[in-house]
Amino acid sequence: MQPELDLWELPAPDHRARIVAHTEDRVAWIRARSRGVTATDVARLSSERALQAVLQDKLLGSGFGGNAFTDHGRAREPEIARWVRARHRIEPSTALYHAHGEPYHLATPDGVAVHNGAVVLAEIKTTGHAWRSIPRSYLRQVWWQQYVLGADRTLVVWEQHDDFIPTNAEPEARWVERDDNEIHVLVGLANRLLGLMRR
Repeated sequence: MQPELDLWELPAPDHRARIVAHTEDRVAWIRARSRGVTATDVARLSSERALQAVLQDKLLGSGFGGNAFTDHGRAREPEIARWVRARHRIEPSTALYHAHGEPYHLATPDGVAVHNGAVVLAEIKTTGHAWRSIPRSYLRQVWWQQYVLGADRTLVVWEQHDDFIPTNAEPEARWVERDDNEIHVLVGLANRLLGLMRR
């Protein structure tokens, strides 16, 4: 007898059939994100205490409207996305997707492409600090996006800045491979969060 597979382990239908909203339709995008668990939410799910903090923000709103660092990131993202497209043939994306069979498991990757039949993603970051490795919270975000879209690889691209001036002529980039063990943990935490949101 074959072992039973979780739904997220099965091949997913085309990711383009699972678009929920686009960032250009801000109202629909925010509404959809508020009802589900996003990659941004999952990035924070590092402990029981963190889960409770995310729950509170989902139920009451975070009150965070951005700051100089998020403004800089938004301003630089289109430029970095052009570099990603030129160097790695990954197209910029503004779509919010849901996972196969899970309408409340959501992600908005910064770039999406299909290379040789496989979905590949890009995630763009700006940082005021040098990275020795990709921060763990961003890895959680990346693994969640891979799960939602059925991708095996993500190009994480980051541009370091000093007082909001890029320090290098080109951003740095590193491929992150899918990790189904990490995804399994994140799916469990996300389902717990959804259960608490619906109480």
